[in-house]
Amino acid sequence: MPSEKPTVKPIAGHNFAPVAVDLYDRTVRPLTVSRPELLINGSDAEFRKLIHAFFGFLSRHEKVRANFGANIGLGGVEYSVLVAISHMTADDGFVIVSQLAEHLHLSSAFVTTVTKRLEKMGLVEKTVDPEDRRKIQLTITETAYGLLCALAPIQQKVNDVEFGTLRRGDLSFMVNMMESLIEGAERALKLQDYLRSNPDHIQPEPSKDA
Repeated sequence: MPSEKPTVKPIAGHNFAPVAVDLYDRTVRPLTVSRPELLINGSDAEFRKLIHAFFGFLSRHEKVRANFGANIGLGGVEYSVLVAISHMTADDGFVIVSQLAEHLHLSSAFVTTVTKRLEKMGLVEKTVDPEDRRKIQLTITETAYGLLCALAPIQQKVNDVEFGTLRRGDLSFMVNMMESLIEGAERALKLQDYLRSNPDHIQPEPSKDA
């Protein structure tokens, strides 16, 4: 049966139109990466497997985090912020909003919103930095400390199981790797914004027959 070219119509509200392809060639898939380091024998299958594994882990970990928070009456994000404040204030007694936001890879505005909710719940205290009144110091309350102490035995058991495959030395490697991937993701988001605003700068791959 001779190959046909589909009628190409742009999708409303999008910069891209479908590329005309051979309707009967189902073996060809466009690569989602081009760097040689991310290809194995010219295929991006292993890269796709990595991405899908990320999704699989993160969806499960999000449920774990939500369950931790539910144990003490919090949502997942509120729980993460409270735990981070607790650990970051162990030495100095307080943490600045901007430091907390950087640690959690969240915006300062978002962290401010979450900490306001925690403050209303009586779990976080805020004070103005005496040396710089533009900065807000955060610390956990006695109630919050008591809740986290009660939760700790459950955290230990669950986290030991979730990350039970890690060996000594893996933790530092993974922290460094994840920090690097987060930086790459930030650059990727900026590139997406640029290409969305400048679609003419997107160059299609040259034809194999060229």
